[in-house]
Amino acid sequence: MYKGYSILAMAAALNEAGKIGEVVRRVPRHLVDMTLVVDDGSDDGTAEEAEAFGAHVIRLGTVQGAGAAVRTAVDFGRQHGYDILVVMAGNNKDAPEEIMRLISPIVDQGCDFVQGSRFLAGGAYGNMPLYRNVATRLHPLIFSLVSGKKVTDSTNGFRAFRLSLFREKKINLWQDWLNEYELEPYLYYQVIAQGYRTMEVPVTKIYPPREMGFTKMKPITGWWSILRPLILLWIGFRK
Repeated sequence: MYKGYSILAMAAALNEAGKIGEVVRRVPRHLVDMTLVVDDGSDDGTAEEAEAFGAHVIRLGTVQGAGAAVRTAVDFGRQHGYDILVVMAGNNKDAPEEIMRLISPIVDQGCDFVQGSRFLAGGAYGNMPLYRNVATRLHPLIFSLVSGKKVTDSTNGFRAFRLSLFREKKINLWQDWLNEYELEPYLYYQVIAQGYRTMEVPVTKIYPPREMGFTKMKPITGWWSILRPLILLWIGFRK
């Protein structure tokens, strides 16, 4: 509990043994009431490692997608009365020590959704592959155009938001087309579109060496997955 707010931190993980334990270990326990790991069908001991480091684990059983994992955490948080959900990477690319940066604008300034940005002053990124560098700079330009709000980092999964957002019927995460990477840009767009207060804060994003597996996202299909919600929402084909 932090200043009267109960905080749930979640990480989605698919075969992140050797990394997920470090993610859980780094979560600041004085801020976060529970660390939740949603195991998206791993077969390498990810769930057991997360539990050994003190996380509560939900096993999805089969690979359902990053969006389905976040939606599972939203459902869990709402069912158990948490106020704020923090979303972070399960492969140790984010800095859980920076969670305070994400929750402070919600608790102290009345924000509803806080997006981490590696590109703001005070943020950092390291070892990012060239194609990711290009894509993560292009996507915010498109996102800003479509949403009408200037943002600097729309693909960074390190963010926090009020779970009360989902009383809003127009923010509907429970759609099958949002099971993969589509969910997070959809959520960010809809929060802005419905007039909720958003903010960006600087955060760190560090990519491990390629041989350690720096991402599960495929260059073409993965990037189409995070781009198509913007197109579909812009033309009114999805809501």
